[in-house]
Amino acid sequence: MKTSSRLFLALAASSGIAFAQAEMRTFTSAQGKTVQARVLGVSGANVTIVTAAGQQFTLPIASLSAADQQYLKSLPAGAPAAPVAAKATYKPSPNDKLPPTAVNEAIGQPLFSDTSLWESPAEELAQKLSIPSESKTKVASSFRSYTKDDFQMFGAHPFSVAMYAENDRVTSFSLVFANKGDLFSAKGSGEMHFDKDTPPAKAASIVKAAMDKDVAAITAALKKTLGEPTKERIGDSQSVRETMLRWDWRGHSILLADVEGEYVGIQIVPSSFADAGGKVADTVDKVIKARALANLEKRENGDVVIGDIPMVDQGPKGYCAPATAERAMRFLGIPADMYIIANKGNTGFGGGTSMQAIFDGMAKQIRSKQRSADSWQGELKIKELQKHIDKGVPVIWTLYSTDDFNKVANERTKARKSVTNWAEWKTKITGEAASSPLRKDKETGHVVLIIGYNKDTNEIAFSDSWGENYKERWITIPEAEMVSQGFFYTVGF
Repeated sequence: MKTSSRLFLALAASSGIAFAQAEMRTFTSAQGKTVQARVLGVSGANVTIVTAAGQQFTLPIASLSAADQQYLKSLPAGAPAAPVAAKATYKPSPNDKLPPTAVNEAIGQPLFSDTSLWESPAEELAQKLSIPSESKTKVASSFRSYTKDDFQMFGAHPFSVAMYAENDRVTSFSLVFANKGDLFSAKGSGEMHFDKDTPPAKAASIVKAAMDKDVAAITAALKKTLGEPTKERIGDSQSVRETMLRWDWRGHSILLADVEGEYVGIQIVPSSFADAGGKVADTVDKVIKARALANLEKRENGDVVIGDIPMVDQGPKGYCAPATAERAMRFLGIPADMYIIANKGNTGFGGGTSMQAIFDGMAKQIRSKQRSADSWQGELKIKELQKHIDKGVPVIWTLYSTDDFNKVANERTKARKSVTNWAEWKTKITGEAASSPLRKDKETGHVVLIIGYNKDTNEIAFSDSWGENYKERWITIPEAEMVSQGFFYTVGF
């Protein structure tokens, strides 16, 4: 349920000219999108702005209107300085008089202080709350904890606690309580997520009972401290909008979602975001294309790899398809969350989702952001993959991730780091692929991102949604074809 507000998401840059006293202004993109913000600094061809809520964005000056570009030229130069967060402003609520300790007592964790979450350095807050880093890109980062069984927040047990940030400033929290994925998850993560127990025959009733219990506990804890909630429809578009209960405190909105048969979740977001109904402004298309190309790395050995793709750790459940779809969507500026995607893709108990079902369920959301959702079926061919990779667009690939496949990929990836003679490497892996015993196993269905290729060695790079240790692995095309399901998908432009 990530709802990080992105407005104009662009390539990050340090600010070399400071404008600490710059006025608030309505900035307009070349496509007509607007945002109220003030200038923090200009560095070369980029400008860093900050909204009244304290969220910072760095974007190309050329992506703004002619009037905005002229305005930036008219600003006086000051001493070099790094951007600093603006003081957050918000509409007052009856609960604002409550001290942070009172709200934290309802939460059960030391989340709030006299400093707004939206002004808080993300790294520091993550350390304070013991939430491990999940992903870090040029402009965004995420932190996620799959908690122990005795961990409590809001009087219930969250299976997942995630914090999102941009430019090292917190933008939102997402907590997922009882849900049909984690309740029947495996006892391990990464490659071990295939070893899961058979879901109970009465899975639906078990999920309902757990969800009802969590909703009752969370609602009671919040009502006791923050009073009666309002009921509102929140979501970036009609296709992902949900009815939520809302409580406000000092510019923070706590949103409780109870999606029948799917999950119970809490989002903590800026009140201004909730006031806007959870609508996220479109990212400028030109910015997305430029960022995608800027993330394309061409190495001396012939590797062509897309970097800076956000990582999402699916955790100990079969959510490889929703997690991979979230990564592809977020990479191109589309707000996404694997639990919502799992809902739209009719994911089964404990996991198991058809990528086609996901694309059918999320197509409206993807296209509402002026992105494309395409698919095809066939053999793995570098020529076909190259069409997308060379534009900075990763390819979603369905395969059978067997133990033998993972062993080969892990060993090959490790060995690549010490290769000095790539001609010898090509001869070696070509021979190994020709005699490979890899076979398809329908019990190990999996989904990954293809993020790169090497035409000379006939290899592809792929990324699993299993954490940073799996963000780039390599396998030859012949070996990949041995375990391929033959279905491919892209979120592109």
